[in-house]
Amino acid sequence: MDAAYVFHVEFQLTPSGVSVSPDRFETTMEVPAVDPGTTGWLFFRNRLWRGELGDPSHYREVASDRLGVDVVAVDFRELRTDQAYLDALREEIAEDLTLFKADSVEEVVRKYLGSSIHVRD
Repeated sequence: MDAAYVFHVEFQLTPSGVSVSPDRFETTMEVPAVDPGTTGWLFFRNRLWRGELGDPSHYREVASDRLGVDVVAVDFRELRTDQAYLDALREEIAEDLTLFKADSVEEVVRKYLGSSIHVRD
C-alpha cells in the first residue's frame, strides 16, 4: 500500500544580514499516509474538511517545523494513493462510522476529503 497527503506550500526566506531575490518560493510537500487503523491514520479526519485544511494557520506552523523554513501558505491538494490503500482506508472507516458522525463510508470520504483523492497505479 502506498499513499501520501499532498500539499502546495509557499515559503519565504528571511536571511540575516543578506538579501535574496526572490524571497518567496512554492513547492509540493508530501506527507506519507500511515496504514489505516494504526496511530495517526485519522489525519484526514483531524485536519481536513471537504478537501480543505480545517486550521490553515496551525498547519503552516506544522509545515514550517517539518521544512525548516517560514511557511506563509499551505493548501491541501489531494490524497495520492494506490487502490489497495484506498480500499483499506474505506474498510477501516466502515469499522466504526460513529468516529465520523456519519451513516456511510461515502459520506465520510465526501465530508473530509471531498473530491481530493487521486488513485494511481
